Amino acid sequence: MTTIGSAFPSVLRRSGPLAVLLVLCTVALALSFTNFNAPGAGTAAGEGTEAIGINGAEIIGTYIDSKTALHGFLLSTSGSFTAINPPGAGTAAGLGTVAEGINNAGTIAGYYTDKSMVFHGFVLSTNGVYTILNASGAGTKAGDGTLAANINTSGEVAGFYAESTGASKGFVWTSKSGFTTFEALGSGTGSGQGTFTAGFDGLNDSGEVAGDYIDSKGVAHGYLRSSGGVFTDINASGAGTSSGQGTFASGVNDDGTFVGLYIDSNNANHGLVRSSSGTITEFNVLGAGTSDTGCPKNSSGALTACQGTFPQNINSWGMIVGYYVDSKIVAHGFARSVSGGIRIFNDPDAGTAAGQGTFGISNSTLAHPLFEEITGYYVDSKNVLHGFEYYQ
Repeated sequence: MTTIGSAFPSVLRRSGPLAVLLVLCTVALALSFTNFNAPGAGTAAGEGTEAIGINGAEIIGTYIDSKTALHGFLLSTSGSFTAINPPGAGTAAGLGTVAEGINNAGTIAGYYTDKSMVFHGFVLSTNGVYTILNASGAGTKAGDGTLAANINTSGEVAGFYAESTGASKGFVWTSKSGFTTFEALGSGTGSGQGTFTAGFDGLNDSGEVAGDYIDSKGVAHGYLRSSGGVFTDINASGAGTSSGQGTFASGVNDDGTFVGLYIDSNNANHGLVRSSSGTITEFNVLGAGTSDTGCPKNSSGALTACQGTFPQNINSWGMIVGYYVDSKIVAHGFARSVSGGIRIFNDPDAGTAAGQGTFGISNSTLAHPLFEEITGYYVDSKNVLHGFEYYQ
C-alpha cells in the first residue's frame, strides 16, 4: 500500500559473516536520515518528492513538479536520478506517472494517466524500453484504465484495471502469457467497487497476490490469491462494517505473510499481520490516534479515516514498516520486528502540524535481520514533500 498524490486512486538476500560485519559497521555509522529531492520537483505546498519503493540498491518514486504534474523517478546507488515518463503520459496538473514497483534486477512497473485522464500500466526494462499494458476489459474514459502495481523477480506483474462501469478487476501479466484477469468472490460491481491489488509488495516471488475487494455495500475485505488462482479472504475481527471501513491489504512477503490494516467503526486505522499459517495479529503503535476527529470529509460529507496505524511494507525477514497518525493528524514512521517490537522514527526536517510529518513506506532486506534500510517521504513545515533513506 502506498500513499500517492490525490490524482491517483490508492527481497531476500542472505550473505556470509563478512557481509554481516560490513552491514553492522555501515549501520553503526549511518543511523541517520539521508534526505533527497528529485530534480524537477516543485517547491510549493503539495509539490515535491515521494519515495515509494526500495530493492536494496535503488529507490523508486514519484515527484510532483511546479505545475503539479507527476513524474516517476529512479534513484541509483551512485545518487543519480533518472526521470520516468512513458510515451503518452500527461503533463498537465494532476496527470503523469507513478513508478510503483521495482524488482531486484531493476525492472520497474507503474502506471500513468494520459491527457484524457485514462490510466495505462507500464513496464520499464533496465535498458530503457517501455512496454505499455492495457487490459482488454479496461474502460477508456476519464478515471478508467489499467494500473500496474508491482513486479516480482521473474518479471511477473500484478495490478488492477477499472472497467467502463467504474468497477475494478485484478490481473497478473507476463511477457509470455499476457493478461490473466481475476475477481474476488463477493466483489461489488458498482463504481469504486471490485477487486484491487496492493502496491509495491503486493506480489511475491511465488506468484501470490495480496489485495482487497470492495463489496456492494462499500466494505473492504482483504485477500490472498495463490499462483493457481485460489482466494483466501482476510478479515480483521475489529474491522467496521460500514461503507469505507473493513480490511485492506498492504503487501505479502515471500514467506506468504500478509500485512495490511483495518478501519474500525470509529474510522480509526489499525495494523494487522497474518502469518502463512493463517494467524492474524492486530496491532497499534503507541500514540496513534483513535478517532476521525480532524479528518477530511468525503464526497458524501462523511468524515474519512486519517488517524491510526498504517503498515505499508513487509520484507522477507517479516519486518514491517509504515507510519502512524496521531490525534493531531501528524505522521510518524515506525518499524515493527517479527517479534512485535515497534520502533518510531521521525525525520528531523519533518513538520509538526496537521498533515505533516514522516511517512515510512518501504523497507528492503539487508544481510542481517536486526537492521533495515527504509525509504519514504516527509512533509515539511511548508507542506512540501521530500524523500528520505534511513538505516535503522
